Amino acid sequence: MAAAYGDKIVLTPTKKSKRSTTLLMERVLQQADESKVLHVAGGDHKGIIINKEANKNAQEVGPPHLVLQFKVFLQDQSRSDTLLTQENRMLRFWYIDAIEKTEQMKNAHEFFKDLVKPDDFPRDYVGFIKKIMKMMQLRYPEIRKIECEMTQLEEMVMAPITPREPKEDFHFPEPVTEQRLLELVEHAYPNTISFNELKKGVTGTDDEFTELLEELERRNLIKQMEHGFMRVVQFDTEVKMVKQMPKVSQIDQPTIAIITALYPEKLAVDTMISNQQTFVRYKTEGESNVYTLGDIGAHRVVSTKLPAVGHTRSAMIAGGNTTTRLLGTFQKVEYVFLVGVGGGVPHYTDHKKHVRLGDIVVSAPEGLNTPMYIYCDERRENSDAGSVEWDTKTWCPANLVIQSIAQELNDRYRAQPEEAPWLEYMRDGAKMLESQETNFKKPAEDLDKLYMNIGHGNLIEVAHPTAPEGDPDARRPDIPVIHLGRVTSGHSVVKDEQTRQAFAITAGVSAYDADFDAVTESIYGSRIDSYAFIRGITDYVNGTRGKEWQPYSALAAAAFMKEIILHLPDPSADDG
Repeated sequence: MAAAYGDKIVLTPTKKSKRSTTLLMERVLQQADESKVLHVAGGDHKGIIINKEANKNAQEVGPPHLVLQFKVFLQDQSRSDTLLTQENRMLRFWYIDAIEKTEQMKNAHEFFKDLVKPDDFPRDYVGFIKKIMKMMQLRYPEIRKIECEMTQLEEMVMAPITPREPKEDFHFPEPVTEQRLLELVEHAYPNTISFNELKKGVTGTDDEFTELLEELERRNLIKQMEHGFMRVVQFDTEVKMVKQMPKVSQIDQPTIAIITALYPEKLAVDTMISNQQTFVRYKTEGESNVYTLGDIGAHRVVSTKLPAVGHTRSAMIAGGNTTTRLLGTFQKVEYVFLVGVGGGVPHYTDHKKHVRLGDIVVSAPEGLNTPMYIYCDERRENSDAGSVEWDTKTWCPANLVIQSIAQELNDRYRAQPEEAPWLEYMRDGAKMLESQETNFKKPAEDLDKLYMNIGHGNLIEVAHPTAPEGDPDARRPDIPVIHLGRVTSGHSVVKDEQTRQAFAITAGVSAYDADFDAVTESIYGSRIDSYAFIRGITDYVNGTRGKEWQPYSALAAAAFMKEIILHLPDPSADDG
């Protein structure tokens, strides 16, 4: 729809109190009552009209089609102290009659993204209102009215703490702590990690390192091997250290492989497996491998953890090599699950598309011959076209049986999600993991904050969209929502919030993760026709930032994986 340059946008103040102001901005073809007009703009702002305060007996505008609420934390540059102004802003949208509900949500989402762009976000009250009116006038003719309610809240001494963006990592060397050392040892597992490797990326004296490592050893959380330190797993006496994997009989060969990257992910997956046997193929040089063999229902499975130190390209390539070795060792594997954590893609107006912390995303294409997983290699600015171009690699399995089962399960339990069997698997898994150092319980809901950085030390906290009253798809407390959609990775796209959002809208992305392109390529190269990513959402980046959500979300992903596996074709039918 073309911009309606002949339309006038009329602003009318409707309510005012000591700390709150409400303004109504409405599209009209002509100004009906000249006696109400306070100012008629000219020049670049022709078509903008400011009314006097509304008549108290004025007609009510009726319920809005959409509501979007957010907090703004603004640094007052004129003051010498560090206080921030905190303001709650609510936008209520009314659309012209021809616009359907789905288009309204998409339009309001785009409007909000344009409104809060960091490069031109208005720093003052007048600029903010002016920008809304100009956007309505020139770029969003579908919007009939917007009501803006602004309420000043208390001043803050410090801005809210938000997860760091990946591009900021090099600015923040972490001090050495017991928890951080344990994370590094866990991340390396089943490899060892040397004293010198531990010192990279964290700061501290040798004495501090030694004291903390000795304490972790005393608590039986790590053990010292020939070339470094290794994580002690929960049932270490049942883990067999071998130089070569023992031969597995034909009847015990797994047909399903489960790949994880983080230690809590491996723990979560293993709670879903019965009759376990774990082998660590330990090497003093090169990559070690861990394989847990067992059963999920009628299926033989093998789970592994990629040995990596850091989300670097070399680490992910090593992960690809580990995957090739896994599928070469267990050659009857027909299905591969990549299970763990990821970063959700938020939607500011559509509660059905909005991915929250603790939700589960299953990788799936949008249609025939479209990708399920996208890796963004390079980003290029096309100055002539005024656009951004991407070098991408894409994958989609030949057989979508995993995705079909996931969709079937989601449809079956959407109306009564509290009856979903994977919730019981989560409870059982959490109970089994109670003795772990890691806490697998769900974090408090108020830790799920959705922030946007708008530059110059200023932040926006966006309220999560909610379902209309009576909507059958409304969220239930403490129940993860299942989403099927594309998963994407690559530092060039993940590095900042604006880039992630822009690419997600263009490519229809539901989640980001940490560079599994080499792993996916190894699965493809091994001619596996059926595979899927199952990501429990831990942050709004790529899954590496939300440490407090990682265990719970990994458990949610593992539980849904189990239910999918239980619905895969019975392997004994093939044998017969």
